[in-house]
Amino acid sequence: MERAIRTSNKQFAYKPEVVNKKNLKKKSGFIVTGMGGSALSAGLLKNTFPNLDIIVHRNYGLPNIPLKELKNHLFIASSYSGNTEEVIDSLSAARKAKLAVAVVATGGKLLKIAIDNKLPYVQLPDENIQPRMALGLSAKALLKIMGKEAELKKISALETLDPGKFEAAGRTLAGKLFGRIPVIYASDKNGSLAYTWKIKFNETAKIPAFYDVLPELNHNEMTGFGGEGEARKISEKFFFLFLKEKKDDPRIRRRMEVLEDILRGLGFSFEVIDTDGKNDAEKVFSSLMLADWTSYYLAYKYGADPEAVPLVEKFKKLL
Repeated sequence: MERAIRTSNKQFAYKPEVVNKKNLKKKSGFIVTGMGGSALSAGLLKNTFPNLDIIVHRNYGLPNIPLKELKNHLFIASSYSGNTEEVIDSLSAARKAKLAVAVVATGGKLLKIAIDNKLPYVQLPDENIQPRMALGLSAKALLKIMGKEAELKKISALETLDPGKFEAAGRTLAGKLFGRIPVIYASDKNGSLAYTWKIKFNETAKIPAFYDVLPELNHNEMTGFGGEGEARKISEKFFFLFLKEKKDDPRIRRRMEVLEDILRGLGFSFEVIDTDGKNDAEKVFSSLMLADWTSYYLAYKYGADPEAVPLVEKFKKLL
C-alpha cells in the first residue's frame, strides 16, 4: 500500500489505447457503470469537469431513465477486476437494449466479453493494487474512451505531483483522528471528493466514516448533533473534516463557517482542509493523496492491513 501511494502520480503517465476503436460510437453523454473503487473516478471526473455529461450507475441493470435518453449516452462498463457481478449484468442489459457500449477492465469476464464481441475497450494495466488505489489509471482510461483529449491532457499533467509532499500532514491528521469517527463535509460541487475520502477511511483504515454536502446537510443532518444526555454521548466520537476550496460559492463558505462555530460551541473537534492546486484536477487528486496517507497511517495505528478488504471477500463468498 505504501508503494502504491508513493508512486500514485506515475499513474498519470499511463497512455491508454482503445481497442476496436472503429466500433466506438460518439455520444455527447456517458453512463459509467461500476462498483466500489471502479466507480470512484467517474464521480471525480464529473465534479472536476462539470462540462462532461456523466451519469454514474452503481447497480444491476440500467439507470431508470427513458430509453431514448439512454441511447444518447455511451455506456461504459468499468470494473478493475473485470469480474464484478453488477457491472457484467449491466453491460448485458445495455447490449440487449442496443446501446452504444465500451469496456474498461484489467481482464476477467468483462474483458473476454469485449474481445469476443469486438466491443471497444481499454485494458488497464494490472498493477496488483486495489481499485480504490487505481484512480489515475481509471480516470485516464475513461477520458480516452470518451474522446475527451483536452481533459485527458490536464489529467496527464498530474504526473508532476509529489505524493510524498502530503505524507507528514497525513500522519498528523491520522493522529488527530485516531479513536474517532470521521465525518467529511464539502460543497455539493466536491461531493464525490468527500465521498472518496470516506471510502478511503472505510477500506484502508477499516473504520466507519460518513460524508454529506452543503447546503443540504444544514436542513437535516446537523440537527443530529444537537442532542443532550444519552443522545449526546453517541456523538462524542465524531471528528469533522471540512473540505474547502476558494471556488466554492461564497454562500457555501459562509455556511461552513457558521457550522464550524456551532460545532465548536457544542464541543466537537474538526479540521479544515483547503484543497489547493493550479486547477480542479490538481485540487482533487492532491486532496486524495492526503486522504491516502491519512487512512494508511490510521490503519497502522489500528493494527489493520491497509490493503486487504476481508469483509468484502467474505460477503462475496457468502453470496
